[in-house]
Amino acid sequence: MPGQRWYTPYLFALPALALFGVFFVWPAVTAIQLSFMKYDVVSPPEFTGLDNFVRLAGDEKFWTATVNSVLFLLGLFPLLVVLPLLLAVLVNQKLPGIRTFRMLYYLPVVTSMVAVAVAWEYVFNQQGVLNWILTGAGLLDQPIQYLLDPFWALPALILVEGWKSMGFYMMIYLAGLQTIDTSLYEAARVDGASAWHRFRRITVPLMVPYIAVAFTMEMLDAMQAFTSVYVMTRGGPQDATLTLGYYIWSAGFEHYEMGYASAVGLVLWVVMIAMAMLNHRLTRRTS
Repeated sequence: MPGQRWYTPYLFALPALALFGVFFVWPAVTAIQLSFMKYDVVSPPEFTGLDNFVRLAGDEKFWTATVNSVLFLLGLFPLLVVLPLLLAVLVNQKLPGIRTFRMLYYLPVVTSMVAVAVAWEYVFNQQGVLNWILTGAGLLDQPIQYLLDPFWALPALILVEGWKSMGFYMMIYLAGLQTIDTSLYEAARVDGASAWHRFRRITVPLMVPYIAVAFTMEMLDAMQAFTSVYVMTRGGPQDATLTLGYYIWSAGFEHYEMGYASAVGLVLWVVMIAMAMLNHRLTRRTS
C-alpha cells in the first residue's frame, strides 16, 4: 500500500515476538549455558565443560527415568492415539445427545491435573473404589496398594494421564473427520463396503496427518510427564515411576544441581526433536 513502511507488519508482531523471546528463547539459551556449568543457586556458576554429560552417561537414575518415560510413551499410545480415533468416529455420528456426550468427555481436559491426581489417588488406594469393585467381583483375593507397588504404579499413572487427555485428542480427530467428504462413504456403501472396510480404506488414510499430530503430541506429553508423578508417587516406589520430567525437577529443585538438571533437560529436548522429526518423515511417506 502507498505510504506503508516495510517494518509496519513487524511492529504488529513485536509484542508476540517479545513474549516469545522472554519466555522461550532467553530461558532456552540460559539452560543450554547452564548445562556446561556447575551451579547450585548459591554459588556463582562454574564452567565444567562436558562433565555434566559424562556424569549423565553413567547415571543409573537417568537411564531408569529414560526407560520409564519410554514405557510411559508406549502405554499412552493406545489411550491417546488409537482409542480417541475410535471415539471420534463414534461421536461424529448423528445420534441423540451426542453433543452432551462430547462436552462431558471433554471435561477432564479442562480439569486441573492436580485435582485429577488427588481424586485418582482415592481410586487406587488400598481401601479405594477399584479394590472394592475387584474384590467384590471376586477378581482379587486381597486389596492392592497400586501406587506403592512397583509393578502397578506406572500403569496406574499412565491410566490417569490417558483418562485426562483422551477427550482433547478425540477433538483433534473429530476436527479431521469433519473435513472428509461424506460422498466417499456413500460411494463405498453403495459398492457394498462394510463399516470396517470404510474405516480402514477411507478414514485411516485420510486421517494420517491428524494421527501424526496426535502421535507427536503424545510423545511430547509422555516424555515430559511430571504433575501426576509429583502428586501421586514422587517417582517411587523404588524409582518405578521416575520419569525424565520428574528427574529434571528433582535434580534442580531438590538437590540444587541446576547445571546437571539443565544437561538432562537439553538431552530430553534433543530426543523429543529427533522423535518429532522421525514421526514427521514416517507419516509424510504414508500420506
